[in-house]
Amino acid sequence: MRVTGGCSAIFDRQKHPAFWVLAFLALAAIAAWRMGTASSVAAQANTKVNTKDGLTYVMIPPGTFQMGCSPDDFECTPDETRHSVTISNGFWIGQTEVTQAAYMKVVGTNPSRFKGDQLPVEMVSWDTAKAYCERVDMRLPTEAEWEYAARGGSPASRYKPLDQIAWYSENSKDTTHAVAQKQANGYGLYDMLGNVWEWVADWYEPYTAAAATDPKGPPMSPGRVLRGGSWFNVPSYIRVSDRLYDRPGFKLEAVNRVGFRCVGE
Repeated sequence: MRVTGGCSAIFDRQKHPAFWVLAFLALAAIAAWRMGTASSVAAQANTKVNTKDGLTYVMIPPGTFQMGCSPDDFECTPDETRHSVTISNGFWIGQTEVTQAAYMKVVGTNPSRFKGDQLPVEMVSWDTAKAYCERVDMRLPTEAEWEYAARGGSPASRYKPLDQIAWYSENSKDTTHAVAQKQANGYGLYDMLGNVWEWVADWYEPYTAAAATDPKGPPMSPGRVLRGGSWFNVPSYIRVSDRLYDRPGFKLEAVNRVGFRCVGE
């Protein structure tokens, strides 16, 4: 069982035993569907540039999906219970994580440990991420919006083979990387897995099996949710349903593994 009321998974390089053979067999059963859907959806991506931060945003259509543990995923934890979620309205989401160039344009400072204009900004607390999104007339995504967008129309735990889509412990060389260097998901979004963890709006609580429409999490809990994994983490964290949480004002050194992206209506 994993309850991460702190930074353990941001620090830890090891997690659960990997059942790669079983995972491969399950992935093979859906691979053809996933590849065809991802390429067709990405080709039709509707984008715009937010003039306040200069970043590209992608329109995500409304829809219903299965949130939580994927059918091919043998590394799920008890708080990832699979359930049906409806996103009733389309929304814009950053095509990439917020870059340091964008952050500098809006805020005028760069808190990141790893410096580079096209690297994702890191060393940011939840409060800082929220404030940035508001300054560019946007907001942090809900956890449901984040996972719906991250899946890109795929039911799998990873929308493509991991090395093709994510920077993580085995290929990152212990640093972040410029955004959009790996392959996009079916919605044309980059780095939804790996590179840096991403803050979302919700307070943490374990999922139930009940269906939900536009869920926003509980009114309060020990921490805010982080999604997607980072350059530091082993593959078991680099899954679309994996979840962490930490306190909103978290400002320890480990935040060099935490960034964010914004959404808007």
